[in-house]
Amino acid sequence: MRILVVGAGGVGSAFAAIASRRDFFESLVLCDIDVDRARRTADRLGDPRITAAGIDASSAQAVADAIASTGSDCVLNAADPRFVMPIFDGCFAAGATYLDMAMSLSRPHPTNPYSEVGVKLGDEQFAKSDAWAERGLLSLSGMGVEPGLADVFARYAADELFSSIDEIGVRDGANLEVAGYEFAPTFSIWTTIEECLNPPIIWEKDRGWFTTEPFSEPEVFVFPEGIGPVECVNVEHEEVLLVPRWVDCNRVTFKYGLGDEFIDVLSTLHKLGLDRTEPVTVRGQSVSPRDVVAACLPNPADLTDEISGKTCAGTWVTGTGKDGAPREVYLYHVVDNAETLARDGAQAVVWQTAIFPVVAMELIASGAWSGAGVLGPEAMPPVPFLDLLRDGYDSPWGLEER
Repeated sequence: MRILVVGAGGVGSAFAAIASRRDFFESLVLCDIDVDRARRTADRLGDPRITAAGIDASSAQAVADAIASTGSDCVLNAADPRFVMPIFDGCFAAGATYLDMAMSLSRPHPTNPYSEVGVKLGDEQFAKSDAWAERGLLSLSGMGVEPGLADVFARYAADELFSSIDEIGVRDGANLEVAGYEFAPTFSIWTTIEECLNPPIIWEKDRGWFTTEPFSEPEVFVFPEGIGPVECVNVEHEEVLLVPRWVDCNRVTFKYGLGDEFIDVLSTLHKLGLDRTEPVTVRGQSVSPRDVVAACLPNPADLTDEISGKTCAGTWVTGTGKDGAPREVYLYHVVDNAETLARDGAQAVVWQTAIFPVVAMELIASGAWSGAGVLGPEAMPPVPFLDLLRDGYDSPWGLEER
């Protein structure tokens, strides 16, 4: 396998660091609009298989040209979601396998945004699935941690744990603290604004997909391994769009443990219009308000030992077990920031996002995972993935009966 990674930020750099310990690939080219940033990561890793190059991810032709010039056959999109479609289309043009960790952007319903769906996450990609399948090309979409591992857990629960499923609810929480900052998100604020301020989406078998108000249906969820109770709220996320396509269940939700302060900040940004992506003119310069917010905050990739604590991603499932009795489980993956820094010099949230596409690529390289068209992780067998994660990557996952 010859890999092209588009985006050398926190996740792309962590992906390269994790992959450098594995032997399933021949070459990995880390690309970024800022070639020096990509080069710093490649130089730090010191792996002759890993090199750096510049790329304009907004151009499908530039992506196709980069694939051709590097001889890459597999591409990881580690850029922010606004670049999904040009990278996706560039891969199709070049005939390369495509993986991403976030799908094409949604657009709220024009008149009823908090009850009806408009353009859903991933709709633009799924519209092209038949064309990918006809050419025998694979787009494995939503293959990070959430979406990604959470979807693998959903498939595993359906295959191995339950005879029928009522609800699949992805629940994400942490006890991370960042020293020295009054407000410092541990993941891309651009992406966080997008998913938290868009209308959250829910799926029910008898209703289909529908939306609610941002931060709706708060609940306290108790996370394992010392994290404890965290209030979680509905957030727009890909799992709700992916899981029902492959897993039989009655309801799918996604809730994120944001906390009151984070919700207050996001709500204020929205009130002031600082969440907008459309450029405004300031002293003759055209700038996006959301890009200004991102520029004013610390880069999550640069936050390292300022962070302490753990983060947990997981999938809560209720229904009827294989024995016919009611069952409720939480399948989860916890990482400690001190551990991920020691392993790869990456903070916990970006490291946890980056490890799962590495595992997926190794399974694709070995032939254990295969397919054609636009597929989610639920379309793949979960046991090889979970076994390789635990045994090959020394990153255990847990199952808690509730």
